[in-house]
Amino acid sequence: MSKLDGFRDKDFLEQVTTLNEIAGSRDSDALPGLLDLLEKPIGDTGVDYMVVNALNAVLGANENAVVRGLGSQSAAFRTLCIRASGEYLFHDAAEPLTEMAEEETDPDRLTEILAALAKIRPEGGASVFRSFLGHDDPMLAALAMEMAGVYADTQAVVFLKAAVEATDAERTYDQCDITTWKAIDALATMASPETISFLAANVHHKNPTARRLITDALVRLGEPAIPFLEPLYSQGDVDQRILACNITGFISSRKGADGLVQGFDKGFFSEANVRYAAFEALGRIGTLKGLVCLVDGLSETDELILMAVVTGLERHAAPGIVKTISERIAEGDERSARIAHAVIASRALRLFQELYKDDAVGAALLVELRKSQDAEILADFATRLGEIGTERAKADALSLPKAKAATRKALAADDSKSMLALYRSILTDLGFEPLMAANGQEAYAFVEAGEFADVVITDMNMPVMDGMELVGKLRGSLGYEDVPILMVTTESEGSQRDMATKAGVTAFLTKPFKPDALKAKLMEMLGG
Repeated sequence: MSKLDGFRDKDFLEQVTTLNEIAGSRDSDALPGLLDLLEKPIGDTGVDYMVVNALNAVLGANENAVVRGLGSQSAAFRTLCIRASGEYLFHDAAEPLTEMAEEETDPDRLTEILAALAKIRPEGGASVFRSFLGHDDPMLAALAMEMAGVYADTQAVVFLKAAVEATDAERTYDQCDITTWKAIDALATMASPETISFLAANVHHKNPTARRLITDALVRLGEPAIPFLEPLYSQGDVDQRILACNITGFISSRKGADGLVQGFDKGFFSEANVRYAAFEALGRIGTLKGLVCLVDGLSETDELILMAVVTGLERHAAPGIVKTISERIAEGDERSARIAHAVIASRALRLFQELYKDDAVGAALLVELRKSQDAEILADFATRLGEIGTERAKADALSLPKAKAATRKALAADDSKSMLALYRSILTDLGFEPLMAANGQEAYAFVEAGEFADVVITDMNMPVMDGMELVGKLRGSLGYEDVPILMVTTESEGSQRDMATKAGVTAFLTKPFKPDALKAKLMEMLGG
């Protein structure tokens, strides 16, 4: 006697109880009855849904039934068997699924079939997916590309490269669909010299989303990507060199630091914006050779580059480094003042605490600190002076000025700590309360929390959410339709600025820049 005898005559509670018992026991004897209920539903949405769940549970314990069901005349049951094949990794289903994939023409059913095969991953399955790489349905093509990476299908590499290059063309660079994304991921998953070399060569892809995906992929690849990034220091254009430095910094490999130091020694980083990126990268890694190079960077006259140098040294402050910085500040010349200002503006608290031990150096740092209009910086250094605890430190803490109350707010997004420090310094000087974010997602979180900014500054290339996407989201947010947005970027290609302008950017400023240039641009955008 089947548990489903008289099922249609039972009340709702009895039906639910019966179906739960079948799902729990996975009783194959209930299969015929469940199939009847699938073909001729009760008509109650809740019960009919539970019939499908119970049937799936029973199929999960009966591979033979699933394989037979792949040939069923019932489209609904056949679909359930396709899904069960993948969900329960029934390898005996791989051959009939492959045959179905070769004959099926409906994109939705093909997607179900290939999704099941993707979970089973049968031996020799690469050729099945390869045949769908150029399919008109983007979801099918994307799935095929993903599996090309899983199978490390070398015969698919040419097609994957073509998919990435197609969105780098002059007429299509403003599009980045799912196939481009999956092609990039597949090439990274293969991780062969050919595929890594291709990704590195396309690090400055015209489409910002594709560029971010390639950057993320190379960072994930880690140290194996470095030999393919280093040639860009000398052979790439300015944008490629900057991005190569950035990625090397995020990889944080000792080998990467050695290559950057060699780049300095060979004069590859003569442009200011490339040098800035290289110093930032060295600061993230922190090897001995890299720190020596950073110490040499204390002679830089550009404020932004110097802040990148100090930020890097702050991360890895050692007694020898502190001694050298202290000696430079103690000289009391123009360079000394620049370094002292960079320590304060970068909020290099650990470095400050060590440098402060020298009375003369501490006095020089206090001169710069008292110039600050940033409430957070003043509070942080006052707290640190309190922690130092000497009578001199306590007196210096009491001597710090009170920051003026800000009358307006500015939102700034950049993945560079030194850039954010510079923005904070400039914005507070202009009377803004700064809202700082390390990427577009963090910046937009301020907007979602109800913050309103009178002006927005954003980098173009950032992880998580880039500047293009941030601008688009801001322009679609209530109150931000007409807010001035300044995009600060190293990008030299006109196509990138055209895309940003279409997205809603008000004006541009090229890195690196003098603080006065940023102040002037902001005043221009805000009407003085």
